[in-house]
Amino acid sequence: MSQPNNPLHGLSLEKVLTRLVEHYGWNGLYDHVRVNCFANDPSIKSALKFLRKTQWARDKVEALYIETFSS
Repeated sequence: MSQPNNPLHGLSLEKVLTRLVEHYGWNGLYDHVRVNCFANDPSIKSALKFLRKTQWARDKVEALYIETFSS
């Protein structure tokens, strides 16, 4: 199914998260999305585990990605 208007189409959550961390750093990411897994001993693995179970946090991360990288 084609989703030409979906800027997240074809991107894994891991790629989204990795690109945001490269752009903002963990502290900057925490400033935008207040979840403890970005502030306390953050890692891609622990953040992915949390985001996969917590839809509201995943929605915020995906929205921040779109806001940051879509023009």
